[in-house]
Amino acid sequence: MINQSNRENSARRFARTSATLMFVAVLSACANYAGIHSDKDMAQPQSYATSQSLPAEAGHWPAADWADQFGDAQLHALLDEALAHSPTLEQARARIAAASAYSETARADTLPQVDASYSYTRQQYSANALVPPPYAGSWQSENKGLLSASYDLDLWGKNREALRAAVSQWQASQADAEVVRLTLDAAIARAYNQLARLYALRDIAASEIVQREQVERITAGRIANGLDTEVERKTAEANLASSRATLSALDGRILATRYQLGALVGQGPDRGLSIARPQLGIGDEVRLPGNLPADLVSRRPDIVAARWRVDAMTHGIQQAKAEFYPDINLSASLGLDAFGFGRFLTAASRTASAGPAIHLPIFDGGALRAQLKGRYAEFDYAIATYNQTLVTALSDVATQLSQIRSTDAQLVDANVAQSAARRAQELAFTQYKAGLTNQLTVLNAETNALAADRSVANLKMDRRDQQIALAAALGGGYTDTDASKNTAAVAAR
Repeated sequence: MINQSNRENSARRFARTSATLMFVAVLSACANYAGIHSDKDMAQPQSYATSQSLPAEAGHWPAADWADQFGDAQLHALLDEALAHSPTLEQARARIAAASAYSETARADTLPQVDASYSYTRQQYSANALVPPPYAGSWQSENKGLLSASYDLDLWGKNREALRAAVSQWQASQADAEVVRLTLDAAIARAYNQLARLYALRDIAASEIVQREQVERITAGRIANGLDTEVERKTAEANLASSRATLSALDGRILATRYQLGALVGQGPDRGLSIARPQLGIGDEVRLPGNLPADLVSRRPDIVAARWRVDAMTHGIQQAKAEFYPDINLSASLGLDAFGFGRFLTAASRTASAGPAIHLPIFDGGALRAQLKGRYAEFDYAIATYNQTLVTALSDVATQLSQIRSTDAQLVDANVAQSAARRAQELAFTQYKAGLTNQLTVLNAETNALAADRSVANLKMDRRDQQIALAAALGGGYTDTDASKNTAAVAAR
């Protein structure tokens, strides 16, 4: 009896040892991700040389209402209207909603799942198969109701990493929406400034017509007095007609810009017809904030979106690595199962089951390794995109600042040239009326004065356009409040 017991104990120990050895052997034969990695890193803004191009000037970052610096209430109203009606912003909001739904789906995979089901089946059982009498060969009605539950233990964090990746993608979509909004705001402000430019040029063209009408009248008098000929008359008429054509062309461009603004705010072209003439001011003094370029990574929404996508790819890599390990799912069910409804709700009809399900990848033809390589490739691409976005952002800020400084310098000389040209025009016109000079001198002086007026007007509008572009380059008042939350994940890949 004792020998029998010892033999049984030895058999059990042998079975356990064999099972352990087999499990170890299976694990050693499993797919693995050895040798698959990435050496790419996110660039740090401080690593780029920017001390000369982005000097610390003790300025401030743009506010959320940065366009109000120009003091035009109509521009503020147009931006608010676009926020409410622009289809482009609606598209961005829809992408946020889709990303949010995906993150909710990923969150559901980390929680237990409970289901209830009921089925009714009418079936004739074979008399020559597994079902014994009295059911063999008969028709039976089977009622079955089950309450079942399952839970993935997620020992290696696969589902949790999928959730983190989905949340990071949702964060990226929110930053993308801010990119869309900032781009739209800048486009409206610049189109509005273009409308102001066209009105300023129209004023110059209208004054040009008035001056050339005077020249035409003076020329007619000089011809009557024998001082000029028909050549001067036709020249004056041609110049006047040319000026009127310029005015008509500007009116057409003003109308087209109005239509453009109507579309940008998400309305029909008639909306643009009700836009009054812009009354834009000079704007704030241009000075860069002193904490550039370090804070730019949390102020530019395109950089923030790129960074969140790197974070999402990091979690995607961890998720792909977890696929190499055993997946254990616990499941249980409890219910009733009976032939006929009369016995369905009795204790004898109870049915129950419970147990684990284990999935272990052993040989998959390299599918898991290929999947992980793909995730690393996506990660490398996201890193490269982030780095390029950062380089572009730094260059964008530096470019806009340099253009503003250049325009300021040009305006100094342009204002001097404008004053001199106007004075020369006045003298030439006075001398022409007095018969002391010819029409050509007047036309040359007039041409120079008009060119100087246009130059000053265009430079002023250019500077405001560059101010708008600089505000957009600095993020337009956006700040990422979750900037520090994805740093650890990126570093832990």
